[in-house]
Amino acid sequence: MFQHTHPYPPFFPENVTKLIVGTLPPPRFTTGELNDSDVDFCYGSSNGLLWPVLDRIFNLNLKYETTQEAVQQRKNFLISRGIGVCDIVDRCERDKIDASDLGMQNVKLRDLISYIRQYPKVNTLLFTGGNSKNGPEYLFRKHLKTYTLKLEEVVPQVPRIHQFQLDERKIKTVSLTAPSGSANRAIGSMPLYKNLKKENRHFNTIDFRVMQYAAFF
Repeated sequence: MFQHTHPYPPFFPENVTKLIVGTLPPPRFTTGELNDSDVDFCYGSSNGLLWPVLDRIFNLNLKYETTQEAVQQRKNFLISRGIGVCDIVDRCERDKIDASDLGMQNVKLRDLISYIRQYPKVNTLLFTGGNSKNGPEYLFRKHLKTYTLKLEEVVPQVPRIHQFQLDERKIKTVSLTAPSGSANRAIGSMPLYKNLKKENRHFNTIDFRVMQYAAFF
């Protein structure tokens, strides 16, 4: 059984208002066996699409390599925008060593609510995936139950928007289409994507994410 632990602590700029919330980076980030195009930071997998999408939205000219410069570029961007990263999974076990959320067993969650209480300006959580089993929204719902809290639906369409009351704050959650190749099939089946593809045959799943994420970042 592979012990899959999160290699990075949560990243909180002092001025944080939004949090990116995912699950875990691929197992090679836990074992330290990165490839040359990986970045040793949150969402740094060379297979991941979060940073390429944000790169396009904000013209960041990011480097995609295992260097401290590439890490610092991403940190500087997050600090400048008041965006933190606090994935919800601390560790899990796996029979098969891969990055699938479904493959996670005996999942141990981070106490995200406790973190949010430490940063009173946080008003938005950006889930990098939805409510399918072991997705970020799914696990966050489980976490909320331990605080006798729950999500209230605001927008039912993808990207789905919810909110919850925490002390004196109302916090919004947005379930973005996952920045992974495995989500491309789901994007391809969306009526909106099909219509946009009809209008422009060059429109692709990266373009779709750029359009979706830009509204919330």
